[in-house]
Amino acid sequence: MVSFLLKGGVLVIPIGLCSVVALAVFLERWLFFARLRTHDNGLVEALCKTAHEQQVPRDTDRSGHTRSALGRLLTEVLSVQNCDEPTQQAAIREAYALESRLLASRLQLLATIGNIAPLLGLLGTITGMIKAFMVIQQTGGKVDAAALAGGIWEAMLTTALGLAVALPVMVAHSYLVTRKESQEAYLKRGMVRFLKELKGTGAP
Repeated sequence: MVSFLLKGGVLVIPIGLCSVVALAVFLERWLFFARLRTHDNGLVEALCKTAHEQQVPRDTDRSGHTRSALGRLLTEVLSVQNCDEPTQQAAIREAYALESRLLASRLQLLATIGNIAPLLGLLGTITGMIKAFMVIQQTGGKVDAAALAGGIWEAMLTTALGLAVALPVMVAHSYLVTRKESQEAYLKRGMVRFLKELKGTGAP
């Protein structure tokens, strides 16, 4: 298998590195999104009760409030509930923007790999064809299939490898973007619900 891949030339190496990095990014992001809602059960009610009792949340890390994106966002909302409205809105926007950046982390890298991999394959195709034509020139125009085989291997194999890496990477990127957008909508719903609950309990 290794000897087969090596026939693709030197560009097989960066294509292979792209696949490894893409896999690592996808697994990290998948685990990140899988863990997001672990500590959110009853979180809105718990923080509303805290606000109603006019208590400052303690040990939020150990209670799980700040271990989730929604928990961190609502804790920030709770921390500025006694401030004026412009200050509250600015703090909420900043907290939401931070969580949004965390959700989008490394997704651009995945998109870049999805774009680069087929281009590397195309570059391999070009270099392979250059080698093939150089062989033709060196033999005075007499085509020798065996002599041309190396260039043709490189031309075809790097293109196939580039596409083989790019296609699943693009699918993975689309999936993760969907998860990101879903989580952002979840944060917005949770924040709206929390603000309504605060008003309903008459918390200061």
